[in-house]
Amino acid sequence: MPRKQAIPLIPAQPAADPLPLDALLHAVRNCAACAAHLPLGPRPVLQVGAGARILIVGQAPGLRVHNSGIPWDDASGKRLRAWMGIGPEVFYDAAQVAIIPMAYCYPGRGASGDLPPRRECAELWLDRLLAHLPDIRLTLLVGQYAQQHFLGERRKTTLTDTVMAWRDHGPGIVPLPHPSPRNQPWFSRHPWFEQDVLPALRSRVAAALSDT
Repeated sequence: MPRKQAIPLIPAQPAADPLPLDALLHAVRNCAACAAHLPLGPRPVLQVGAGARILIVGQAPGLRVHNSGIPWDDASGKRLRAWMGIGPEVFYDAAQVAIIPMAYCYPGRGASGDLPPRRECAELWLDRLLAHLPDIRLTLLVGQYAQQHFLGERRKTTLTDTVMAWRDHGPGIVPLPHPSPRNQPWFSRHPWFEQDVLPALRSRVAAALSDT
């Protein structure tokens, strides 16, 4: 019987990028690859520092974040910081926390909420940005799009099942639901998330940010 393949504790490290990080970020923030498909035009929003210990991968900026240019600058971000047990001074310190969504620009509204993140960002930039983050100790995969990309076949059939199986991914990855207030019914139906996942998440965040 073949041996079951081991699950890595953190995402595989991409090959080194030829551009220095500041030059790469300048290129990303001036990207217009999908400008024709964005209702408000391109405004990439992300946060990357070479020494970051935690990586947060979400979906795409919402309208408020598009307007402010600050990642997770909304009620969802407030709840995410509470889940992590950190304040804005740590969350917005690029030397500690990297924030790279699956798409960096607001995609517009659909029939039941924001449209899915466009593929261009991940195809053009994601691996190149990750190559500049050698010190990541903990990756938070917020929502189905981040989980699909990073977990691949290890992702369960539903987001709920993926989050429920959070222990399967070792200490280096934690799959999370989106912290949007619109998900309050999900939180109410799944009290195990607050009881079991959040204490472990806060402990892993503290460990990842620790110097020991």
